Amino acid sequence: MLTIGSKFPDYDLTGVTTNEMSGFKNFTSKTHEGKWKVYFFWPKDFTFVCPTEIEEFARLMPDFKAADTAVYGVSTDSEFVHMAWRNAHPGLNALPFPMLSDITRDLSFELGIIHRDEGVCLRATYIVDPEGIVRHVSVNDLNVGRNPEETLRILKGFQDGGLMPCNWHPGQKALEIS
Repeated sequence: MLTIGSKFPDYDLTGVTTNEMSGFKNFTSKTHEGKWKVYFFWPKDFTFVCPTEIEEFARLMPDFKAADTAVYGVSTDSEFVHMAWRNAHPGLNALPFPMLSDITRDLSFELGIIHRDEGVCLRATYIVDPEGIVRHVSVNDLNVGRNPEETLRILKGFQDGGLMPCNWHPGQKALEIS
């Protein structure tokens, strides 16, 4: 599995940005170059845990934008399935970030996050710095959702710099070493 300190892989994926056919856009590893990025992967569209995570990332999007961070949701479903799910699920209709299609599984295999039995993505989250280096990885098995607020907290800790103690929250001081 690709981990901390590694360069996030290059990719070229189709993303869904609206509920219309004009909402298909191309995204590459150069999109939003020089910004912090959060990538979160989910196993399958039209499932049960996944929309709870996606909706929570959407709810927190103003905080991610304030942190000058691009957010990308990714699964191995096609862009057409993503669009159908957006249109069918009320909580996904107006997502403020793209749903990327890794239908070839190239990116997911390179990251090492394909479930060996199911052939879908594990619930992986990557925080990538402006130079394209992985700074945080979190991976859950298929049946337990992640905590997007924790992803935001960790991101802000990296952006604030310094040594962040256990349970640090934005606005608190970093540890001081004397």
